[in-house]
Amino acid sequence: MQLRNGLILLTSILFLSCSVEQQSQVSIFQKINEEVLANSRAYETLGEATSTIGHRLTGSENGAKAEEYTYNLLKGYGMEDVQYHPFEVESWSRGDIEVKIGSRTNKELASAVTLAHSPVEADINAEIIDMGNGLEADYAAKPGAVGGKIALVYIGILPGSPEGTSNLHRSEKTALATQNGAIGIIIINQVPGGVLLTGTASVTGSLIPIPAVCIGREDGMALKEKIKSQRQYASISMTNFSEVIKARNVIATIKGSELPDEIVIAGGHLDSWDLATGAIDNGIGSFAVLDMARTFQALKLKPKRTVKFIMFMGEEEGLLGSRQLVNEAIANGTIDQIKYVMNQDMSGNPKGFNAGGRPEAVAFFDEVGAQIMSIDSTTFKNDNSNGAGLHSDHQPFMLQGIPYTSSNSNLDRSIYGCYHSDCDDFDLVNKEHMVNNVRFSSMMLYALADADELPAKKLNDLETKEFLEKRRLKLKLKIGGDWRWDD
Repeated sequence: MQLRNGLILLTSILFLSCSVEQQSQVSIFQKINEEVLANSRAYETLGEATSTIGHRLTGSENGAKAEEYTYNLLKGYGMEDVQYHPFEVESWSRGDIEVKIGSRTNKELASAVTLAHSPVEADINAEIIDMGNGLEADYAAKPGAVGGKIALVYIGILPGSPEGTSNLHRSEKTALATQNGAIGIIIINQVPGGVLLTGTASVTGSLIPIPAVCIGREDGMALKEKIKSQRQYASISMTNFSEVIKARNVIATIKGSELPDEIVIAGGHLDSWDLATGAIDNGIGSFAVLDMARTFQALKLKPKRTVKFIMFMGEEEGLLGSRQLVNEAIANGTIDQIKYVMNQDMSGNPKGFNAGGRPEAVAFFDEVGAQIMSIDSTTFKNDNSNGAGLHSDHQPFMLQGIPYTSSNSNLDRSIYGCYHSDCDDFDLVNKEHMVNNVRFSSMMLYALADADELPAKKLNDLETKEFLEKRRLKLKLKIGGDWRWDD
């Protein structure tokens, strides 16, 4: 009987301890909520940066101004440990372009934009071959069709494609066209209204051997129809610039109270393309991270683990800043100190969080999400997911087995029509959505950094390989040259 009573007492103590800990975390969440609602500067600082700096292309004068702006902003928030993390890489910027499309002898000027990392100089004239979605299956169905020709591919998945068709990134589609002998590629945007999309066509961040351009949806679909009845040709002439440039990630650090050698990163890429101001891609993400740092500093939050708030540069041109940081951590033996990454890329108004393809982490995100819902169940729905993808700054960390998370954004889909285009400006930004992201992401970041035990551990090399294969990322990584394992 005494043993039974003792077990009951012990169980009660453990339950009470757990309950008190949860109450403590919820009280911190409440403080975060009140601070952000009252004092958030995410929207205002993004508005100031877009109006005074403009675009934030890596290696450009504007890019350097953006680095300095965010460094000074973090120092102004009272953060003591703010550092530049410099690196040098080959960078790219656009020059002139002329694209003409039509019959062999009668071509008309077409509206087009150069895709990044196209050659410094190109002048080609060849037949256009419609390669559908530009996937491996399309080339297998037309072997040798694009040798010495210009491939025409759709950036998304065309209506009527086989059910379950998996898409590739524009850079991967360009790599496949190159591998199959194409001397140029024309990519059709999927956004209506003649919107032209830029972005890198390189899987490595280095120059590609063929010119790559984007044309509008309407022009592209009309061209596909013409090709059915008459051969179409294109002349593509362009000049671009490529040189080794200096850029800087900006890193603000809050040292952990109990586990200072364990690091949780909250990052977002500061850089943008040069056609507009990059307010959505990725102003809303990077300036949310800046305001998360402000929030932690204002509340003097000191979670168990060290938190690093990072403005990555060079994401758009091949994850340059995040790759550099990871490569240096591998070289100096500190990579194992990085325990978790929260990536903020085009994020806003979260309805939940992504567990990053790690099933063992789902329960944690559900539990913390329920606590967030106790603060605001109107906006936050604890609608969590568990997927793993590529082409943002979490990728270099994920390839080293480091778990990551991102917010499940609930933004108006119409804003994505301006992705990488000349309409990505501040008028697309919703202040309430930015504030919501800062509120909920700060809560989740604190929960991760202060957890007694992290929801997912760093995978070893074999486990990382198996994880990537299970998530069907092997082909994309092989095309991009990031698959380091022998088959």
